[in-house]
Amino acid sequence: MQNSFSESYKAAGVDVTAGYKAVELMKQHVARTMAGSKMLGGIGGFGGLLELDLSGMKNPVLCAGTDGVGTKLKLAFLMDKHDTVGIDCVAMCVNDIICCGAKPLLFLDYIACGKNIPEKIATIVSGVAEGCVQAGCVLNGGETAEMPGFYPEDEYDLAGFSVGAVDKSRVLDSGRVRPGDVVVGLASSGVHSNGFSLVRKVFKVEEPGVLSHRYADLGTTLGEALLTPTKIYVKPVLAVLDAVDVKSISHITGGGFYENIPRALPEGCRAVIEKRHTGAPLFDMIAKAGDIPERDMYNTFNMGIGMMLVVGNADAQKTVDILNGCGEKAAVIGHIAKGEKGVELC
Repeated sequence: MQNSFSESYKAAGVDVTAGYKAVELMKQHVARTMAGSKMLGGIGGFGGLLELDLSGMKNPVLCAGTDGVGTKLKLAFLMDKHDTVGIDCVAMCVNDIICCGAKPLLFLDYIACGKNIPEKIATIVSGVAEGCVQAGCVLNGGETAEMPGFYPEDEYDLAGFSVGAVDKSRVLDSGRVRPGDVVVGLASSGVHSNGFSLVRKVFKVEEPGVLSHRYADLGTTLGEALLTPTKIYVKPVLAVLDAVDVKSISHITGGGFYENIPRALPEGCRAVIEKRHTGAPLFDMIAKAGDIPERDMYNTFNMGIGMMLVVGNADAQKTVDILNGCGEKAAVIGHIAKGEKGVELC
């Protein structure tokens, strides 16, 4: 790369040498995700190669998911804090594919920015790497695109995708859900990465002092509470899948309860969720500050529950015990009843 330099391209706003420096700075973070993997070569090639270990799978099925961080990035810009949004990016992808029963194998990111500041890019990637470590997958590659005139110099977008694998016989099938099954909920770490267009409007986050104000109920500043990264549920859920007959899983993302829970239900079944298990001070603040109706809150945010597992009644306590033993806060939060496919809050 020593001879790769274009004065003309730099004058147009793209410094290719900054990209090379960013790659060098991020290598230490990427290396964290490779422990125990069979990744061939390092980063910098045209593609990432990973030797697959599919032992124990008779009929392997690949499962892929993609997502971004959304307008939560605006808070990262305002707070000039960029080391956690990468966790959000990984979480939004791997939490989706675990809903199919698939174990994440690899992740790739895409960062588009107005100006490539190598240290900032490396900081973003450090968060991506941390997310991969939490999910037990390899950061198999990525792309940084410097796009002057398209993005402001101090802003960027972050997206990615993950690929996982599951034996075909263990792919989760929501058609097995029956009335009488129970719903186990896993606590979220906050707003996660959805609903931030509404959050930013409600709190008027661009006004001076709003994000730095400390609230006793939160035990932190508003900005720190909102920027808390999305919880990654992969390892605890895999532990349950190894020991319990899980029927379906729902990742509570954009659309909240009303959009996501029905995706894990068959026709003729509705989920009855007890509201007493949901909510948190941050969500109360959002509802009050924006005068947001309860229905809209549950149709926008995770309301304190980031993921739900449907299991047979006999497996309920075992499921909760495994999740709590993995450091999660889990509880039975509802049940499955006969009726029109959907959600009932009680």
